[in-house]
Amino acid sequence: MKAPVEEFIREVSSKEELGMNVVCHRTVPPKAGEFHQASHISPVLQDTLYKAGIDRLYAHQSKAVETVKSGRSVVVSTPTASGKSLIYNLPVLESIISDPDTRAMYLFPLKALTQDQHLTLNNMAGIADGQLKFSSAIYDGDTDHNLRRVIRQDPPNIILTNPDMLHRSFLPYHRGWSHFLSCLKYIIVDEVHTYRGVMGSNMAWVFRRLRRICSHYGQSPIFIFSSATIRNPDELAAALTGIKSRSIRRSSAPHGKKHFMMVDPLTQGAAAATIKLLHQALQKGLRTIVYTQSRKMTELIALWSAEKAGEYKDKISAYRAGFLPEQRRDIEARLASGDLLAVVSTSALELGIDIGHLDVCLLVGYPGSIMASWQRAGRVGRSGKDSAVVLIGHEDALDQYFLRHPEEFFAMEPESAVINPYNSNIMARHIVCAASELPLRGNEDFLNEKVKSCVEKLQESGVLIQANSMDYYYTKEQYPHKDVDLRGSGQKYGIFDKLTGEHLGDIDQSRVFHDTHPGAVYLHMGKTFQVQELSIETFSVFVSEVNLKYYTKSLTRKVTEIIETYETKTTSAGYVSWGRLKVTEEVVAYEKRLVRGQTRLSTVPLDLPPIIFETQGFWLTIDKQLKQTIESQMMHFMGGIHALEHCIIGTMPMIILTDRNDLGGISTPAHEQLGQGAVFVYDGIPGGIGLSSQAFVLIDKLLDKAMSIMSLCSCENGCPACVHSPKCGSGNRPLDKTAAMTMLAKIAGSRTGALTRIEACAPQEKTQSKTLHNTDAQTSFAVLDIETRLSAQEVGGWGNTHLMGVSCAVVYDSISREFRTFLQDQSNELGEYLSTFDCVVGFNLIRFDYRVLRGQSKFDFFSLPTLDILIHIEKRLGHRLSLNHLAMHTLKAGKSADGLMALKWWKEGKMDKIIEYCIQDVAVTRDLYLYGLEHGHLIYQNKAGSKVRLPVNWQK
Repeated sequence: MKAPVEEFIREVSSKEELGMNVVCHRTVPPKAGEFHQASHISPVLQDTLYKAGIDRLYAHQSKAVETVKSGRSVVVSTPTASGKSLIYNLPVLESIISDPDTRAMYLFPLKALTQDQHLTLNNMAGIADGQLKFSSAIYDGDTDHNLRRVIRQDPPNIILTNPDMLHRSFLPYHRGWSHFLSCLKYIIVDEVHTYRGVMGSNMAWVFRRLRRICSHYGQSPIFIFSSATIRNPDELAAALTGIKSRSIRRSSAPHGKKHFMMVDPLTQGAAAATIKLLHQALQKGLRTIVYTQSRKMTELIALWSAEKAGEYKDKISAYRAGFLPEQRRDIEARLASGDLLAVVSTSALELGIDIGHLDVCLLVGYPGSIMASWQRAGRVGRSGKDSAVVLIGHEDALDQYFLRHPEEFFAMEPESAVINPYNSNIMARHIVCAASELPLRGNEDFLNEKVKSCVEKLQESGVLIQANSMDYYYTKEQYPHKDVDLRGSGQKYGIFDKLTGEHLGDIDQSRVFHDTHPGAVYLHMGKTFQVQELSIETFSVFVSEVNLKYYTKSLTRKVTEIIETYETKTTSAGYVSWGRLKVTEEVVAYEKRLVRGQTRLSTVPLDLPPIIFETQGFWLTIDKQLKQTIESQMMHFMGGIHALEHCIIGTMPMIILTDRNDLGGISTPAHEQLGQGAVFVYDGIPGGIGLSSQAFVLIDKLLDKAMSIMSLCSCENGCPACVHSPKCGSGNRPLDKTAAMTMLAKIAGSRTGALTRIEACAPQEKTQSKTLHNTDAQTSFAVLDIETRLSAQEVGGWGNTHLMGVSCAVVYDSISREFRTFLQDQSNELGEYLSTFDCVVGFNLIRFDYRVLRGQSKFDFFSLPTLDILIHIEKRLGHRLSLNHLAMHTLKAGKSADGLMALKWWKEGKMDKIIEYCIQDVAVTRDLYLYGLEHGHLIYQNKAGSKVRLPVNWQK
């Protein structure tokens, strides 16, 4: 009998059962562990480990412990469940046994991790049964104020805290911690890979300030870093602290057999496929974790899964940032105990919080980095049992790229963690904090050349004051630490139920206008709320519980200003530069979209204040000659640079450790300062965090990979797999993939080998096969149009189209090449007649004609094989074009009248005029269809007044 995991894998592999395609199935075989005897630790610890069921250490654990005992700092970068906690607990406890005055500080990025590790220490003390004597305490925002005072007065051997408390409570009040700091021998930094980007850049200064304060008290502590698998752990540790650490990367821990599958959900979408897989796992008794890419998707999948889970309805929960601490801890406890069988989470559960044994990990979309992928995959199979990981691909560039090239996913090395300690804004704020902690002396190591330059600027602006003796600087501000947000999220807004006043959760200032603007739909723990009021003055959001069938998506408008150019490289069509930018972003409107199918219902304008910040970015210019070439070939210039922007941003996570949400972009056809078209890509954090600067260095590789993604995608005019963006503020319009490829090939010139091999990027005249819907072949088609008796206003709105009546219907027959007219009482006959054709062609048939006919006939018109040109165009462009517009620019012939005139003629009894007008509409629709069939495109005029080709493929 097969094990449940094996059964689950077999059913996932069956396309027929679940309606999805497994594009890759890799098996990571089980591995035996490599062990060393724990002979180099004290008998008390050996006995404690033995009682805990550990008689040997893994080889990498032993090596790390020996490194620390030799007096060197160490960074251990190994997978999840490789025993990293012991690596820092053993040398710390060993030191406490030999010297009870030893003090250690444990830093964790999440409070839940702090609670976990404190429990681990308490368990070790309990197992030792009084032989292992040490004291420990948690000191964080949840610690009672009276207990805080006790801890400061008599500090325990081990204090477990977090970066924010270190920054706000330890360093500014270090004199109250003098006993603890004067005995501080070890600083444990858990999950150090999370200290990247803006937080890592801040933490680099927190650690420098901590080392400076420790030196003041005569200590130089050893750092023990614990990390997920990243490419540059030693480099990151050095950048954070300014000291070198020994790097240990090879894990010797055992693991069970792990199945890793990549799944294309085909037409059902990633969310629907995930729900099927989750239900399948639950039915097998497999405990499951689902990782999503957004808070909204976390809530939606948890909600939809529970709705259809039957007996498992109460065994599924969402988990994300924004939940209150007590809510998160309750979910963690229920998951660890087995009360919950499945959790749907953002990255909040990526780290090593103890949530018990899990069997299946479902990744809803590529997590954004190889590091995060394997970190999340490591959350299952921790007991050494078989486990399964399934990556369900989204329709975005990275997901689709890996679905087509799974071998690249498995071959890719973990990314590097990027920080920028010398970000001018971050550095200046921490220098002021350091000066308030201890006056800055001109000869101390803390003041390197970059810091001295910043100190001079701060002194000139009056923020720092130079003492009369001229040998040190100080600040009059007593507590500048309050103005430094380590995580870069800014002020938090509280979210409250307007009716009850209940505090539901919090949201970062950076997301308030996007996610909780007035009218926004806000999902929280399976419930749907709507934002009634946003108070900027009180940092509050007030919501009411509602039952809605739609969700909301914000639309933004951005402009950028170049403040300073740092470096420039020439290209074959302009140049690429890197520098400092000023970005102004406004949330101008929001869309209402149906939850099921994501159909856009309406767009609602907003009046919110702009968000303005300075950052770093790079930009590509498009010279006027290339623009003229694009437009002369009837490609969409704005659509091309917009598509290029999206593709570059979507590609960057493949080159550097970042997520596309860490980045921003703007494409403009004529930038005011540059006098030509340009594509900007910038760090989405004020001041910049080094992402764009690293991309600028690797620009050739980045552009090469972007072209590869576009050229290998099978779509014609761009799609979510190559140039669509899930966070586009303008709804992914306009986009022109062919124009983007033409520009990119020209920009790269001879600098990138892979690009020069891609020729003929300009659109070619397509002579498609005419075997489909062609009068010269056996395939037949009909072209249909109807005119109504009443207007939408007369029947009470567009929802009542079935009441509008039919004045006439006209069909063009591709076999006889004749037009045939039907009246309202012939609607059934019309349906039977149309069913004899291989395809029915029309313009807005699905949303209008068929709905009108449904009110007059029992025939199911929606069952007909239909090519609706309007729907085809809307899918391509993201918006509609009129039949007259397309006819004028493609055929140079417009319509003879309009629908309002036809309604007037009906009231006047002029049936001949209605039929004549309808025949002319059918003829225009037929000619557009045949033009597209022959040439592979139609032509329209964009907002800039340029004629643009719109690729079409009626065969799809």
